[in-house]
Amino acid sequence: MGLTAKEYDPKDLPGEFVKVYGGEISDVRVYASPARINIIGEHIDYNGGKVFPAAIDRYLYVAIRKRADSKIIYNDVRFPGTYEFDTDDNFAFDKKNDYANYLNGILSQLKAQGYKLPCGFEILMVSNVPAGGGISSSSALECGFAWAVSDTFDLGIDRVEIAKLGQMSEHNFMGVNCGIMDQFIIATGKKNTAEMLDCATLEYEYAPLELGDYRFVVMNTNKVRKLSDSKYNERRSQCEEALKILQDNGVTAKALCELSPSKWEEVKHFVKDEILQKRAKHCVYENQRVLDAVSALKSGDLKKLGELLNASHASLKNDYEVTGLELDTLAETSQKQEGCLGARMTGAGFGGCAIALVHKDKVDSFIENVQNEYTAKVGYAAGFFVCESGDGVRRYI
Repeated sequence: MGLTAKEYDPKDLPGEFVKVYGGEISDVRVYASPARINIIGEHIDYNGGKVFPAAIDRYLYVAIRKRADSKIIYNDVRFPGTYEFDTDDNFAFDKKNDYANYLNGILSQLKAQGYKLPCGFEILMVSNVPAGGGISSSSALECGFAWAVSDTFDLGIDRVEIAKLGQMSEHNFMGVNCGIMDQFIIATGKKNTAEMLDCATLEYEYAPLELGDYRFVVMNTNKVRKLSDSKYNERRSQCEEALKILQDNGVTAKALCELSPSKWEEVKHFVKDEILQKRAKHCVYENQRVLDAVSALKSGDLKKLGELLNASHASLKNDYEVTGLELDTLAETSQKQEGCLGARMTGAGFGGCAIALVHKDKVDSFIENVQNEYTAKVGYAAGFFVCESGDGVRRYI
């Protein structure tokens, strides 16, 4: 169809659906599922800490209609190829099924939980979420599809369970041992809010995300990541080692993020190894930054939020050491620009994305300046887009 991500109008989707499948437009339902950013709280979900994501206004759209038989048919506006299955299938991962694996993963988990679909259905999808941009397009796909099927067939699955379905599909079907943050914020997000989530207990709290004249700019390094998995496992084991040393010395804590910064300063001398000490310090102080970010937003203090973003990046660079040339160039160049309150890497690191909080009137000059600096230092261009907060999964039409 030759349309870019920004150009596709989801109101056109029912018409496209009827062109593909026939029938009446009035029988077609459309559901919207957002991408997300994590504002602050990096690499602490597995250390007993909290994360602070927000759904954003880039959506994947799922059009769906029941069939009279048991066939299941998937199509996508932009990607050629039709995938056909049956409600009676024993869904299994198959590389040749491409994106259909994410959908079949959800169906496999529904089946495992005893849900039965009385008939088949047809799907046509389109996404305005940049693929591979580090803002969780796959989770948007999983949760959007799960919500569409649940609502269309009156399964009554609530938002938290939709998030769990997405995570279980990743674990049990896709073979990816992911956390739950992405699916959770996509399923439960609300426009003009961010969400403080305890990934261990799934307790969560909304905080106002009233940015006024400011916008988040998402910046993609466009770097191919190769080391992140091994480094991720290394960081995780270093944190576990630091925690065990503290516990062996009588410190009562089940996770590093249970320690306040003041408590950490009291007990850090037990951790003799400088590297382990730096890793633990990041966890403790990053968790505090999440709490401080929630307070800053509740009091409307965007300047404070920007300072916390900058401090988070510095900690991820110096103490956790997961940034690298590309992310440092994006974040540190951003921090020097007029109209930017703060910037940091977001996600696993070693590539991927950074975010910056920028005045709307300065966005164009900001992107131009950061792009020029990045290209000069790194040798290729970064990707940029501006976003605002968005709603979680919902019926659109």
